[in-house]
Amino acid sequence: MSNTSLFLRTLLTNPRMVGAIAPSGSMLANLITSEVDPSAGPVLELGPGTGVFTQALLARGICERDITLIESAHGFASLLRQRFPDARVVCADAARLGTHNLPDGVQFGCAISGLPLLNMSSKTVIAILTGVSSRLRDGGALYQFTYGVHCPVPHRLLDRFGFKATLHGWVLRNFPPARVYKIVRRKPLHYPAVVV
Repeated sequence: MSNTSLFLRTLLTNPRMVGAIAPSGSMLANLITSEVDPSAGPVLELGPGTGVFTQALLARGICERDITLIESAHGFASLLRQRFPDARVVCADAARLGTHNLPDGVQFGCAISGLPLLNMSSKTVIAILTGVSSRLRDGGALYQFTYGVHCPVPHRLLDRFGFKATLHGWVLRNFPPARVYKIVRRKPLHYPAVVV
């Protein structure tokens, strides 16, 4: 089955999980990975889908065995295992990172997210941010794209986690147009990240 066919089948069966009407394009993949190089160390990718961002990471010199892919759709996970046999592919929900078989003690240099956060509840976004922030090393960044006009992580959650988000860039020639945000910690987390 082609990437497009698999994408469309997954979109039709679970549109909220996919959160897009077409696979991400190469221009978006180049933008979201533009600051990543081999010195970043292991890379965590959330919601890789057909692997467009993964391919861009490889093109930037990231070693395939240093990439961990978290994909909840079985069809996409199977495709990713075929396309990237040396990467660690975990077929699981990104909101439950703490319960999955990730490398022990490994702190990731960055995380690349293709997750449709705008389609998710605050509780799910909190769980994803908690998992990612616990696995990023000091100075590590989360790169998140969105089709929305603002950062898909609300200000109240950025504040709770001690994060700041900056617009990394946008791609008008993607379909639909997309923005990429770079999310980094601005202060240590000293209290639970909960919404009150």
